[in-house]
Amino acid sequence: MSASRQHSAASVERTPSVHDRLREFAAGVASGVSKLVIGHPFDTLKVRLQTEGGAGRFKGLADCLVSTIRKEGVFALYKGATPPLIGWMFMDSIMLGSLSNYRLLLQKGDKTRPLSIKQHAIAGCGAGWTVSLVATPVEHIKARLQVQYGDAATRVYTGPIDCARKLIRNNGVLGLWKGLGLTMAFRSFFGAFWGSYELYSIELRRMGYEKNTVSFIAGGLAANTYWTLAFPVDVVKNRWMTQPDVKPPRYPNVMACIRDVYRGLRGFYRGFLPAFLRSFPTNACAVTVFEACMRYL
Repeated sequence: MSASRQHSAASVERTPSVHDRLREFAAGVASGVSKLVIGHPFDTLKVRLQTEGGAGRFKGLADCLVSTIRKEGVFALYKGATPPLIGWMFMDSIMLGSLSNYRLLLQKGDKTRPLSIKQHAIAGCGAGWTVSLVATPVEHIKARLQVQYGDAATRVYTGPIDCARKLIRNNGVLGLWKGLGLTMAFRSFFGAFWGSYELYSIELRRMGYEKNTVSFIAGGLAANTYWTLAFPVDVVKNRWMTQPDVKPPRYPNVMACIRDVYRGLRGFYRGFLPAFLRSFPTNACAVTVFEACMRYL
């Protein structure tokens, strides 16, 4: 075989096939489902603590958990689960699929070319911005459903479809994308996630851990890193998204929302404990599932 034909064959092998794309999508779906099952109860507690404002509805994480279960039942922890059940499957497939594409772009089409930690971070940031277009309406509806208290008679929304319908009726279709800029700012920290994931993976491989263990531990540690850095933006995002859907709005602009959240540094980390507790097992399992699917499918 001539050198040109060898180069052509190598290029074909390095270019993602249709099977690669389908595999990325399936792995993303599996990752999203595992993340929802494990992490949604923690997410509900996080959002409730983040959005309670200064009223002091809950004394802390334990009080929020006990009060929610006692007054609304254990399944209240899965309030708002339907949007992410559907959305996270696509969100993870889009995020992880775009991550692969951004990595390939930085590799100049050669999948065998190693990337630096900085390049992994750039790819992660790009993937975060890309998935924000899908994530914003999903997270908007999810958050509004999560902060509904009391029985069915007092709730503003009967479910995700009713919530979407009312948001569109009151604000137009673009009302579903309220908080897009904040979502993009929040998800830009996926650069920190995937950059630190690569760093942790290198160190764990150097220590002799096998592949699945590296994926699990590095995924959990990267998630801890991500939430520690990104959490203040998440607090502002959820407070902005869940403000009453009335006119004039509670917050005329994002800066007004930031000023309301601010109670010293502590105000920007309201609800951090459930997010931090959730982040390791949820993302460790999600990354492990994704990478296992990518290897075995």
